[in-house]
Amino acid sequence: MIRTWTASIVPLYEEDFYRLCYGQVPSFRREKADRMKGKQVRAQSVGVWLLYERMKKEYRIEADTAYNLSHSGDYVLCSVSTERHVKVGCDIEEVKEPNLKIAGRFFCPAEYEQIAGKKDKALQQEYFFRYWVLKESFAKATREGLALGMDTFEIMLGNPSVLVKQPENYPERYHYREAVLRGGELVPSESGTGCTESGEYEPEGKEYREDAGGGAYRIAVCSTDSGIEEVRQADFLKLLRVHTG
Repeated sequence: MIRTWTASIVPLYEEDFYRLCYGQVPSFRREKADRMKGKQVRAQSVGVWLLYERMKKEYRIEADTAYNLSHSGDYVLCSVSTERHVKVGCDIEEVKEPNLKIAGRFFCPAEYEQIAGKKDKALQQEYFFRYWVLKESFAKATREGLALGMDTFEIMLGNPSVLVKQPENYPERYHYREAVLRGGELVPSESGTGCTESGEYEPEGKEYREDAGGGAYRIAVCSTDSGIEEVRQADFLKLLRVHTG
């Protein structure tokens, strides 16, 4: 089973609360945060590890089981496996202006065409960031990250999205789950996407589009375990009380 939590790090922008959280993470993570410049990146580093620590305690996760961390903007994300010998990767990205040059250079041709072929800028934005988190989460699940090469595997958007081409070194079946954060509210993948009868992804209209600069975030989780639960939203104010209690 794969469990995933996300949480806003905005409370950690307050120095007193940051110091409280800082004291709850291991020394290597504190040292890493100390080397970073900027309030947000330090809060991301401390916050994402604190989220992981809390999930380990909640689900009684053993040290040798897979986990993955991600952060973007004001949010952190953590996925953990409750079983051994499972691969998992996750990614969260703040939705901004899409970079079509990146898509053209690093994505598969069919993926790029899906993005660039949309005349509506909002749909371009939606497709770009959906592909981005899906591809990142798979690359992280393999533990190669961006070194894998984003054009070595291809994704077909759907509900769920699926890999239609995989690197030879990673023949296992991988599974996806997606979610969206809008205005601080988590929207599960089932309520955010639609499919045609042929299984092809089809947007559901204006209510589904991301508002540029409106605080939207895309989330994807990828694993060899088909049991990927819906993403849950956590609160650091509550987490810290439980963590220290």
